[in-house]
Amino acid sequence: MGSLKMFLLLLSVFCLSCPPVAFADSGLIGVNYGRIADNLPSPAKVVELLKTAGLNRVKLYDTDSSVLKALSGSGISVTVALPNEQLSSAAAGQSYTDTWVESNILPYHPNTLIDAIAVGNEVFVDPQNTTMYLVPAMKNVYASLAKHNISSAINVSSPIALSALATSYPSSSGSFKRDLIEPVIKPMLNFLRQTGSSLMVNAYPFFAYEANTDTISLDYALFRDNKGVTDPNNGLVYKSLLEAQLDAVFAAMNALSFNDIKVVVSETGWPSKGDENEAGAGDANAASYNGNLVKRVLTGGGTPLRPNEPLNVYLFALFNEDQKTGPTSEKNYGLFYPDEKKVYVIPLTREDLNALPPSSSTPINGTTEQVIAVAPAAAPTGDVAASAVGVGQTWCVANAKVGEEKLQEGIDYACGEGGADCRPIQSGATCFNPNTLEAHASYAFNSYYQKQGRAVGTCQFGGAGYVVTQPPKQKCHWVATGQCEVRISH
Repeated sequence: MGSLKMFLLLLSVFCLSCPPVAFADSGLIGVNYGRIADNLPSPAKVVELLKTAGLNRVKLYDTDSSVLKALSGSGISVTVALPNEQLSSAAAGQSYTDTWVESNILPYHPNTLIDAIAVGNEVFVDPQNTTMYLVPAMKNVYASLAKHNISSAINVSSPIALSALATSYPSSSGSFKRDLIEPVIKPMLNFLRQTGSSLMVNAYPFFAYEANTDTISLDYALFRDNKGVTDPNNGLVYKSLLEAQLDAVFAAMNALSFNDIKVVVSETGWPSKGDENEAGAGDANAASYNGNLVKRVLTGGGTPLRPNEPLNVYLFALFNEDQKTGPTSEKNYGLFYPDEKKVYVIPLTREDLNALPPSSSTPINGTTEQVIAVAPAAAPTGDVAASAVGVGQTWCVANAKVGEEKLQEGIDYACGEGGADCRPIQSGATCFNPNTLEAHASYAFNSYYQKQGRAVGTCQFGGAGYVVTQPPKQKCHWVATGQCEVRISH
């Protein structure tokens, strides 16, 4: 008995220094690595960037040899793609896919950890009308992998857009477009079932919000605290638009008796800049969406319809891509600029989440506070964020609506344990006036926020703080410079 007690004591002491362990049901975060841009870093530098960011899953849009070589030995799992323009050839016969696999997979795998092939991309909306080639091409790619005994190591799938659905609201009424079901949806789902592969889905709440700002709450779209949306058919409550979109896909598959096929979110993201008519585009909202999504994925759990199935998500995208066509938003989905500087700061790993200050996980109204706090609906976002001067030019201000008690708690933390420099708001000091709790809280919150390098989660204060993208217009206003804060009195 004594030796057992000693063993347990030693075990408990040892585990005090153990790193936090991810929940068993937590999902996975990856990123899409598109290259339609000028001045991108070399593939070797990109691999180092991925490692530094803690990203160990990447999705490509081709099989570029320089990229696959750079990823060799990196430990990063890779999804490669057979582009839409090759679908007709791939569908025509296995000889084509044999050659493709021998040229684009075998030279790299397994040193490069290719674990999936995306056959085509959003084929159902391809203007070249390649839908008829999709399933035959998928089958031929799989057969070519099997020929070389690697079909069990590499999944074969195809990313579909949400436009493949005829109905998506409410989620329980989700259904595929009738003209797609027999020709392609059922055969594709049968193939995924037989091969044990997941369906890839590209889902963008931004598009739904942009088109329906009068009916969709921005908080709902950004994973922020909200009252939720109840599905009238089954009573399930949705706290985020992405989960509602995914459950519409699950419901559509269930209606066809394919309730055993898993889903990977192969693309999702939010633009950090947009045109005037692109409501919601902006760096604060992009940081909020992606940061809160990462927290949602890494802390575990699935959607209301499939609560025990973890979410696996690939963020779009690694870089801003200035050569893409279309609206401004299309060029501004990146987490990084081509010079490798961050567009905004968000957590990407469990370690990042664990490093957030205590205030970033304070319960609000019975739920856990979101990772990113941004301006409430009444505060300027959208166009203001899109026109902010320079990356990272943000400030943390107080939200008076939470009440004096919350504001005082935030001040006490920022000026105490948080280490903010609160001397200028003491009686008689340069920024004492205006002598209001809200003004003093804004100063203290921003001092702490700038001291922390504007890192994600450092403008929370139990819901009392939020981020703005223009300096507050006060007598004693703020200029954010680098890692610190400069105060200028007038």
